[in-house]
This record gives sequence, structure tokens and C-alpha cells, in this order.
Amino acid sequence: MRVFKKDFTLQESIPSEGIDLAIEVMKTGRLHRYNVQPGEKGAAAELEEAFAAYMGSDYCLSLASCGSALYISLKSVGVKAGDKVLCNAYTLAPVPGAIENSGAEIVLVDILDDYTIDTADLDKKAAASGARFFLLSHMRGHIGNMDKIMEIVTKYNLILIEDCAHTMGATWNGKKSGTFGKVGCYSTQTYKHMNSGEGGLMITNDPDVMARAIIYSGSYMLYSGHSLRPADEYFEKVKKFTPNFSSRMDNLRASLLLPQLKKLDEQCKRWNALYDHSALLLDKVPGVSLPPRDSKEYYVGSSIQFNLPKASYTEIEEFLKKTMERGVQIKWFGNKEPVGFTSSYDSWQYFENLPELKNTNKVLATMCDMRLPLTFSVEDCDLIVAIIQDVVEEMKLS
Repeated sequence: MRVFKKDFTLQESIPSEGIDLAIEVMKTGRLHRYNVQPGEKGAAAELEEAFAAYMGSDYCLSLASCGSALYISLKSVGVKAGDKVLCNAYTLAPVPGAIENSGAEIVLVDILDDYTIDTADLDKKAAASGARFFLLSHMRGHIGNMDKIMEIVTKYNLILIEDCAHTMGATWNGKKSGTFGKVGCYSTQTYKHMNSGEGGLMITNDPDVMARAIIYSGSYMLYSGHSLRPADEYFEKVKKFTPNFSSRMDNLRASLLLPQLKKLDEQCKRWNALYDHSALLLDKVPGVSLPPRDSKEYYVGSSIQFNLPKASYTEIEEFLKKTMERGVQIKWFGNKEPVGFTSSYDSWQYFENLPELKNTNKVLATMCDMRLPLTFSVEDCDLIVAIIQDVVEEMKLS
């Protein structure tokens, strides 16, 4: 029996340059982003400048997590208690968590068979709900048809926030993910495309949004410590009306990220080499289905998703058990109970009157989700897919 022996959660080590920078920060003891000498930037400010330049954005703010970036973004664009926020139903818990934390009501939108948002359902619900805000999650790196999405955003004058936790470095038709809407939010949690353990980044070109976000993040009246920020007049308008949520990134985590940003595009290519190879093999396995991806989408394949369309609920449970016994760790968003990082929209019961979304239910019922860390090789992917094929054939799921 074939067995895979590598760890699906093991990431590459932090680059030596990042380790050296972190040691320098620790030697100074100045980990807090505002604990710097006059005229000194600090690693957090340097990271914001570098990421804004990479994205072609006017402003960037480093934060404690992508979830906090989403929440602060919602508040900074004007979401208030009772407002409605459109959001695709296939996403991770920090996304609806940010909406709940803002006091808003979620308007869940169905997904298509390719895991992206159903634009027809989005159009219908934008019209029916009267929502002004739209939080779009590019879940697991799958970018929907941004041409159609932006037509709807324009049609209903929606304020768009992009959750790009899984699309840092990705593009749609050459335009970077996170630059389509008012705000783009990114994750630097361990399993994302840059690793600081926990962390988040938000970008915008709107000075009013950024001024509010900097104060929300916990700048106190030290906002002049941001080298990349709007003019003082934008802070004067809001500084006495904007609470402090203490969601800053510190200089230590920022120091780990600075050298990783230099290698980001190279790392994205490495992920895609693993993804494309695995997808090509999986697509040949009878009983396994991979939806096609649009040619306009340049994705970053740090994970791969596929369906077992003929499998029942109990068969999926057995499939996961058998593959795990052979060392292949696969997650499942169709589980009736939330497990680990994964949860289906019907488990977010802190919202009232959750709808039943038939296509989302159908897709997630048989969808398998698997990480592809850069500690794997192409040969590792060969073995992983071979094990998956062995189990599919053994269970007669084709």
C-alpha cells in the first residue's frame, strides 16, 4: 500500500534575511511599531511602503490578521450596525466574522460549480436587498469573472472590499487581485503566501478610508509614525470620532515579511508548478472532477480543490479516512459540523435567517480541499495523486 510521509502543514523556513532582521529588531527591544526613534521608520512602516509599491496602491496598513483587516475595512468604508453586506457563501469563518463584528447583516450569495460567486444571484440579491456594501472572498484562490462582477458593482454603486487572503500575487486579466474595489485585504498567516504566523495587510487609494483605518487599528494620536499616510487634514476630521481597536502589526512580524515580499512572484510560480502538475494528474482520475479555470485568471495554487461528484456523504467520510490513513490530508467543506479551519455557511448561526443555497450545498457536498505547501516536490504530488486514485478505485467512486 502506498503511503505519503510528509507533513501537509509544514511550511518553508523564514528566509535567512528575515531571521537576521528579526534578531536585529529583538536586540533593540523596539517591537511596537510606534516605539521608534525620531526620523526612524521601523519594519512595519517599511513593509507598508514595499507592499503598496508592489500592489501599485497609494496606501497600505499592516495589521494583526486578515480578519482584523476585513473588519477595519468594513468600518472604514462606512458600514454601520444594521447595514447589509453581500458576501459569497463559500469562504472561511473570519469573513462572516468580520461582518458580524461590524454589526451588519450578511446577504449570502450562491456560488457556481467552479467555486466562484454566482453573478446572476449577486445581481438579484443586490437589487432585492438594497445593500450598499459587498465583501467578495476570492476563496481558496479562485477568482470569479471580475468583468461581470464589476459590472454589477457599478450598476448598483456597491462599495467593494476584496478578501484576498488566498490571492496575494494573483491577477485577473493582468490586474492584481485586491485592486478592483475600494479596499483589498491580505493574510500573512502561516499557511498563506507570506508567513509571519499571524498578520494582515490592507490597501486602498482612498485617503479618508486610510485615515480612519489607521486610527481604528490603534495608532492613538501617533499616526504621524506612518510614513505612508494621508495628510493631517484627513485625520483631523475623524480622530475624535474613531475608536481604537488595537489591531496593529508589530515590527517583529513585519521584519519577517520584508524579504518574503521580494520573493513573492517567484514563490507564486513555484506553487503553480505544483498545482498545475497535480491538476493535470487529478483530471485524469475517473470519478474526480476539477472545474476549468478562466484564461483571464492568473491564480496562485497554494491549495487544490476537486469534487467526487458520485460520492455520498458517508462515502466522502470514508474517503477522507482512507486517504488520511495513507498520509494524505484532505479537508471537506461539506461536513455537517465545522472541523479545524473549515466550516459551511449553515454553521454561522450567529446570523439570523440564513438562507438555503442549493448550488453551494451541492458543490460543497463533494468538494475536497488539499494544501500544496512548497515543502512538497513534483514527485510528492505524483505519489499523493496516486494514493487518491487508489482510494477512489478501491471505493468504486468513479
